[in-house]
Amino acid sequence: MADKKTEIQTEKIEREYIIPLRKEWMKVPRYKKAKKAVKAIREFLARHMKIRDRDLKKIKIDRYLNEEIWFRGIKNPPAKIKVKAIKEGEIVRAELSEMPEKLKFKKLREERKAEEFAKGKAKKTEEKHEHKEEEKTEEAKKEEGEKKSSVVEESRQMEKAAAKKTKHQTKQSKQPKHQRRVALEK
Repeated sequence: MADKKTEIQTEKIEREYIIPLRKEWMKVPRYKKAKKAVKAIREFLARHMKIRDRDLKKIKIDRYLNEEIWFRGIKNPPAKIKVKAIKEGEIVRAELSEMPEKLKFKKLREERKAEEFAKGKAKKTEEKHEHKEEEKTEEAKKEEGEKKSSVVEESRQMEKAAAKKTKHQTKQSKQPKHQRRVALEK
């Protein structure tokens, strides 16, 4: 009997539902509609996927489903939404069954970024082990470059200081730039 229970718990149940949200979010003020829509999805899935005690914490909403609900803002969620519910043991995962083109593109892009990140991380670890000696020489080259740049920077600062000093020196001949206006004699 114990074997049958473990088989039932590990069994994966997949179902698709079209969940009506309008009836639920019409009950709350405008500024709470999207939150109520998310809660309505959880309540619907708890009821239909036979969750014990109707515990809403056992229902996990996919990121893309959440984005679709909140896409038009808090005041204007969709009236109904098509969801794929996957039950594994006691936990139910809710995903969008038909993704819009924008979300498909976004999901693919994020998956590619994750793959590239993983590849890049693997390459970096390999390079670190292989090129420890080369890194030391590269560090020496960087230090030399920094020394040269600091010398150049210091000379620029000295030139600026000299220019500032000459600018603020008093001039020997004090001739006015403009001729003074004199009142006409009558």
